[in-house]
Amino acid sequence: MATVTSFESLSRPSRSELRQFAELFAPLFAASSEEARRDAVAALSQSPAIPPAVAFFIGSQPIAVAAPFLIASPCLSNDALITIARSQGVNHARAIAKRESLSPIVIDALVGMRYDTIARPITERRELPAAAIEAMSTVVAPPADTPVETAKAEDDFLLPEEARAAREEELRRRIKLLAGHMERQSDDRQGLRQLSETHAALLVRFARAREATLFAGVLADALSASRWLAQRIMLDISGQQLATTLKGLFMDEAEAVFVLERFYGHLAHEQLDGASRATAMWLVLDIDECGRRLEAWRRADGYTYAERPVAQPVEAPAPHATEEAERPFRTSASMRRAGRGR
Repeated sequence: MATVTSFESLSRPSRSELRQFAELFAPLFAASSEEARRDAVAALSQSPAIPPAVAFFIGSQPIAVAAPFLIASPCLSNDALITIARSQGVNHARAIAKRESLSPIVIDALVGMRYDTIARPITERRELPAAAIEAMSTVVAPPADTPVETAKAEDDFLLPEEARAAREEELRRRIKLLAGHMERQSDDRQGLRQLSETHAALLVRFARAREATLFAGVLADALSASRWLAQRIMLDISGQQLATTLKGLFMDEAEAVFVLERFYGHLAHEQLDGASRATAMWLVLDIDECGRRLEAWRRADGYTYAERPVAQPVEAPAPHATEEAERPFRTSASMRRAGRGR
């Protein structure tokens, strides 16, 4: 793996290089062949500057790949060794037991697992250190078909100081380029909310005529939100919320600045550098932060103005129906009795 070779050639990697290597290693490792994985792990087992997350990731791989790293890597802490031994099983624990130096904490943890196959290598290593060192060197030794790039990277340490510095600078540049491929481009809007051409044209048209009501309706439709959210955004007299909304929707800079200047007159004033206040506000805003804030507003609007089932009103009975229901039923006999009573 070229990334491993590049990282191994760095004598003192910086903090940003360690972070970039940690981000790149897992996906590249998953996409590599089994032989490439073994070569990479064998090379990294001697490196003293492996990030803790990468060291734990390698130690948790199948034992056929992780064995050299578990035996020889100086980047595995006591907690990492104990966690790997407990979570991965007896084969990983046996490989850890073959390390040249183990702290009493790790030894007690391995013995406490009550694996007979673990306790035996620890006892043998204490009694026969020479045999253990020979076994470790046999496991850790790189295969005969080591890639030419690895040997070339090791030979670079024999170059003069100026050549080695240039080599390290080139490797840093390559790592930064690889990190750039893993990040989303600024103009990549796949899966994100974005203004359509129709919405953008209508917003510019209504802003030119200063039709705030129609503008709010189009903005609400573009946001897939209620009109109340659009009106609340426009009621911010500073223009900050509308600028955040338009940038979160990936509106063109010239059109967005025009809209801001039409609705908020103070943003049209020029500054010392000749740019308007609307332009300065637009350049300060971060597009990713604006997108996250816009989605938060939309979620809150959905909770507040979510469509609720309207209860059907109960129809009141007609007045004449009520009177008929209360009127007693009269027969001819009851009418005669009523007449006699009079």
